[in-house]
Amino acid sequence: MFNIPKNFLNSTQTPHSGYHWDGTSRRFFEGWYYRVTLPKIGQTFAFMYSIEDPIAGKPHSGGAAQVLGPDDEYLCRTFPDVSKFWANRDVLALGHWGKTNLKVSPLYLLPREFAHHVPEGYQATATLNQGIITDPATGNYCRWEYEIHPVYGWGNQQSIQQSTAGWISFLQIFEPGWQILMAHGSASGWIDWNGKIYEFTNVPAYSEKNWGGAFPQKWFWINCNFFDGEPDLAITAGGGKRGVLWWMESVAMIGIHYQSKFYEFVPWNSQVKWDIQPWGRWQMQARNSNYEVELTGTTDLPGTPLRAPTSNGLTFCCRDTMQGKLDLELRQLSGRESKIILKAHSNLCGLEIGGGNWENSWHSD
Repeated sequence: MFNIPKNFLNSTQTPHSGYHWDGTSRRFFEGWYYRVTLPKIGQTFAFMYSIEDPIAGKPHSGGAAQVLGPDDEYLCRTFPDVSKFWANRDVLALGHWGKTNLKVSPLYLLPREFAHHVPEGYQATATLNQGIITDPATGNYCRWEYEIHPVYGWGNQQSIQQSTAGWISFLQIFEPGWQILMAHGSASGWIDWNGKIYEFTNVPAYSEKNWGGAFPQKWFWINCNFFDGEPDLAITAGGGKRGVLWWMESVAMIGIHYQSKFYEFVPWNSQVKWDIQPWGRWQMQARNSNYEVELTGTTDLPGTPLRAPTSNGLTFCCRDTMQGKLDLELRQLSGRESKIILKAHSNLCGLEIGGGNWENSWHSD
């Protein structure tokens, strides 16, 4: 039903791929992020879907779809009716209908049926991303449909995939949860951005999600899966200040997939340091018993404000560019010696800061 290859659930599906809402009235959000990178023209499209307080009737109940398009241009459409949202608890599959001539409860449709019956809305699975949204004030729109072939989930290939935040993310004491769903994949299809059609075949694709009833006070994010001369390389790094039971904790991690191997630098196996400027420069270092890595992300672009779920609903609280520069160096350690096993550069890196109190740089203690 959900257009998922037979071997996908056994090989690439990560923990937390399903929908997390437990049906209660507690404050809750879940958000999904899909991206494709078009290296030939140096552009990226990012699609962000969210649902808040799905029980309905709450001040912030509703959903939204946002698109970050060419040259970091932005489009957003809200979907106030939570009854038109659907998601699967076991696999990555979700959608939200805006306008439709169907009289049934929302569900996954074959792509041609969706295009015919849902003139505004979206649906997404592990292997498909499809939708259309329009800004009624300007008439600007985006329509998209592309298929996805997952390459890396989150972990070594042919192994059980890992939870991005470790075992503690299965408990409700650590919020919000964060899971990279697909660190790297390839996408083929098309995107219509205000009448300009972008067609692509086997371009880099990525997806992640977050969820919970609490919201991070502050965070940063670095993500890239297109590097010069390194087609089999993907990196996601980030950090945040978020609630654990009754205290706030600052944590950060770096994950690298390279030539079928997963290099993980997380608080329980590594020392992770960071120095993030209010905008323009992201620096991270991490070291464990076998490897060390250094990342430097930079941009001269102003970035684009994006909305994200907060305790006060969906508000502009983060800034992104998809055209950042990234330099990466990964070294293998042996005693006091270190050997460079990877140096890579990209001009198509996603860089983000979010939350409050960015008057000064944020560095790890």
